[in-house]
Amino acid sequence: MSLSTMLDFLSQLEQHNDPEWFHSHKAEYQRAKGDFEDLVRRLNLELSARDGAIPLTEPAALTFKLNRDTRFSKDKSPYNPSFRAHIGPQGKLPIPVGYYLMLRPGDRSFLGGGLFADMFSNATALVRNHIAAHGAAWGDILATQPFPVGGSALKNVPKGFDPAHPQAEYLKYKSWYIEDPVPDALLLEGDFVPYAVERFLAMKPLNDFLNEALRDFQMPTR
Repeated sequence: MSLSTMLDFLSQLEQHNDPEWFHSHKAEYQRAKGDFEDLVRRLNLELSARDGAIPLTEPAALTFKLNRDTRFSKDKSPYNPSFRAHIGPQGKLPIPVGYYLMLRPGDRSFLGGGLFADMFSNATALVRNHIAAHGAAWGDILATQPFPVGGSALKNVPKGFDPAHPQAEYLKYKSWYIEDPVPDALLLEGDFVPYAVERFLAMKPLNDFLNEALRDFQMPTR
């Protein structure tokens, strides 16, 4: 497994983001993709051993395609020049929440946890209700973890919730997540897996709280 191979390919793809270049460099892509799947396999193995909610899953079922859906985007670049995976209780489904990895050169890689999917309004409602009912537990998580919690948010506390609640600021949120930046130098300086696993497990209390809130969530059917 070579992280430099992955970053080199992604850097080239970002500079030559078109199908002709991509297809003429298919061999390089396959090597980089194979290395990324090896990385995801190792992370999955370690996380499943230490987080009982994480099953062993084939890496191909945890990773996302490079192809972009450009139908509703001003950016018509056909490829997303990053390798991405979500290692969660239901694989790469965003709910239940798990551990997210994005590799992108130029110091844009990060490790993630929590709920990124603010398009699910019923999930947002479940989490808000849980925070409102368990404000002290939420406060303990915020106080003890080494990461700030981010997310898209409303300007005001939504109707039905107390603006004076101790966690009122987080009741405005529509998503609650962690993004832990990983510079290129850290990726390349040694074995990245033990570092990533420890950082991921530090996100586990947030994930556990959110997944408790989301127990009754049903993924919409198409």
